[in-house]
Amino acid sequence: MPNILVVEDSPTMRQLISFAMRRIDKANVIEATDGVDALKKLSENKIDIILADINMPVMDGLKLVSLVRSNPSYKDIPVIIITTEGAEEDRKKAMAIGANAYLAKPIQTQELIRLVKKYLEAT
Repeated sequence: MPNILVVEDSPTMRQLISFAMRRIDKANVIEATDGVDALKKLSENKIDIILADINMPVMDGLKLVSLVRSNPSYKDIPVIIITTEGAEEDRKKAMAIGANAYLAKPIQTQELIRLVKKYLEAT
């Protein structure tokens, strides 16, 4: 049963992503409102994949990815960045610090589900 961590400060967007993730067989969705909250959830649960927004208060998605990648306990968890920042520069930055994939909003639900399943099967 995969644990999927959805890190998104917008309640509407978080709900939309979580709803999509619940369509994955036996998936357990854990929600976090920002990077700090996400780190807390990571320490309390075994997480199989992280879906994170870039623009969030307190701690943004890029900072979260770099902290996840520098922590031996979490460094192998796949991270998919989901953001309104469609800029190539942001995509390059996210991939450079260790994100596995990058999806621009508005997200295509099917595409997101396909990506998540691909990474879950690889782990």
